[in-house]
Amino acid sequence: MSETAENKSFWEHLEDLRGSLIKILAAMFIFSILAFCFKDWLFKIVLAPKDSTFFMYKLFGGGDFNLHLMNIGLTEQFMIHLKTAFAFGVLMASPYIIKVLFDFVRPALYTNEQKHSVSLVLAAYLMFLIGVTVNYLFIFPLTVRFLGTYQVSDQVSNMLTLQSYMDTLLMMSIVFGIIFEIPVISWLLARFGLLKSEYMTRYRRHAIVAILVIAAIITPTGDAFTLLIVSFPIWLLYEVSVRIVKRVEAVKS
Repeated sequence: MSETAENKSFWEHLEDLRGSLIKILAAMFIFSILAFCFKDWLFKIVLAPKDSTFFMYKLFGGGDFNLHLMNIGLTEQFMIHLKTAFAFGVLMASPYIIKVLFDFVRPALYTNEQKHSVSLVLAAYLMFLIGVTVNYLFIFPLTVRFLGTYQVSDQVSNMLTLQSYMDTLLMMSIVFGIIFEIPVISWLLARFGLLKSEYMTRYRRHAIVAILVIAAIITPTGDAFTLLIVSFPIWLLYEVSVRIVKRVEAVKS
């Protein structure tokens, strides 16, 4: 811990926090405005998975399809534009937000703690981005393709609302960003001796059941297809976490 941090009063720390929050809010506002102004570019990215021209569908093959999205509310499109721009603004500003937060916390850390904290924060941030990317490129398109084209009868056509499409995309992106933190959390718990690879291996079957339950809770629909494509990456992350914990134990021993 630095001497400067020790000598500061509570009100001086509070003032530093206020300054950090102002910087964060300003960055979020600026990037959200930029995203809002580039509406065509923004929704070209967001709506790309709704038809067969999306590269993931070309990669795995399949017939042509194009989901028709409709709007049923007077203010719905404008509000969705605002919400989507804000989400992209936060995502684009996130490196700066993390830097500001770390600069605020760093004076309270010892030198060795700062080194580990930098690695931990970078790993957590990268894993979150990977989770969001995996969802956008693979999980969400597969979900949209299956559920958007599924019909119980030729007499019933699918007409999805823009609100439903966007809510599912944003929710699944956040969820998968958090899920991909499993290896980082496992590493941290193993460092503190709170998690053992032996337990993770012994209770693997129980973990698989828990993964299926978690996937059933977080999936936007109750179908088996979405359940499986959500469960698979969580199980894969669990297996990676087992190996990470084993590595930590080997280093500590």
